[in-house]
Amino acid sequence: MTTHTPGETRPAIRLGLRANLAQFSLLVVVNALVGGMLGQERTVLPLLADDVFHLSAYTAAMTYILAFGATKAVTNFFAGTWSDRYGRKPVLIAGWLIALPVPAMLAWGPSWGWIIAANILLGMNQGLTWSTTVIMKIDLAGPERRGLAMGFNEAAGYVAVAATAMATGAIAEHAGLRPEPFLLGAAYVVLALGLSTLAVRETRDHARYEAARHVTIAGNEHDAELTTAQIARLTSLRDKALSAASQAGMVNNLNDALAWGIFPLLFAAHGLSIAQIGILAALYPAVWGAGQMLTGWWSDRIGRKHLITAGMLLQAAAIALVAAGTTFGVWATAQILLGVGTALVYPTLLAVVGDVAHPAWRARAVGVYRLWRDGGFAVGALLAGALADAYSLTTAIWAIAALTAASGLVVAVRMYETHPRT
Repeated sequence: MTTHTPGETRPAIRLGLRANLAQFSLLVVVNALVGGMLGQERTVLPLLADDVFHLSAYTAAMTYILAFGATKAVTNFFAGTWSDRYGRKPVLIAGWLIALPVPAMLAWGPSWGWIIAANILLGMNQGLTWSTTVIMKIDLAGPERRGLAMGFNEAAGYVAVAATAMATGAIAEHAGLRPEPFLLGAAYVVLALGLSTLAVRETRDHARYEAARHVTIAGNEHDAELTTAQIARLTSLRDKALSAASQAGMVNNLNDALAWGIFPLLFAAHGLSIAQIGILAALYPAVWGAGQMLTGWWSDRIGRKHLITAGMLLQAAAIALVAAGTTFGVWATAQILLGVGTALVYPTLLAVVGDVAHPAWRARAVGVYRLWRDGGFAVGALLAGALADAYSLTTAIWAIAALTAASGLVVAVRMYETHPRT
């Protein structure tokens, strides 16, 4: 906790985007660099698995996503707990220190084991830094503009994913798959570590300020006196909105694993160039990222549930279109639709967690939700890889389209509306 010497004036804590604009904007920039670290892999790594390391089995080629997703999922859980215990800023800095060797390992790693190890470190980096920037923005924004805050956060991250995916695709087209595309990641991690250490300020007192003013009904299961185990059960199973959000988040990132690991291989099999694959790899997160600034604000106006349901069903239709398509134009349309569907879902799910969770345990609830959500990377890597090996790439894509539609129906049936105005 921040200490103050006698006679020192303690800065007034205020909630809201306008009141905290400078720090909020800085955290948006930091989260863009978090996204850029992920974007450096989106175009190049699936092609490295095939062209450089000659991995013929799709399941083997997807192991880096499995390693990334499993590590990130577990780290998310601890990021929330550690943020409550030690503060947000130390966790953020630790995440960037862990990322320092990742670009070099991707650029010069002599075997596929090095790539998997790099993705374990990248998963830890993403779990600590992305979770912490989410928690810090929720701390600063307060309850009124939570959806908009999450829209800005996720937009920054995924626009950076898209821009970096396109940039690395263009670099790889002219300079080769390694090492040049990964030099962008090296610049990102140095800049982000500097900003996080020197400019970012702690926000835990903002959560405590909100918690002190939070009104709860006596005996309510959502009150402040909950253990971490109780929070995990509530978020995963007992609360209908939180559990529906957790399963939808998992399926959403299962789709992202499919787009990351399987789509580029499908596009390459149909003769698309690396630059064209880079454009397609960028379209989906670009639309997803930019759209979240609108959808996060929209969810503050009309509520969360219907946007999430519509988004999951639209994602299912877009994935089915990828399976049915054979040309660049059809796939570009599908990627745009997939981005719109994901934009409807992504910040809105985080806003649901922020709506329901008490400020005193909100960081831990975000950690549990993100444990489930990013576990979708690991599940997606295993499921898509196994189906592609057993049947075909298109069979794997059709199966995940069906699973996504089922997830949307679960939200429609189970989730209750959580926005306090609705």
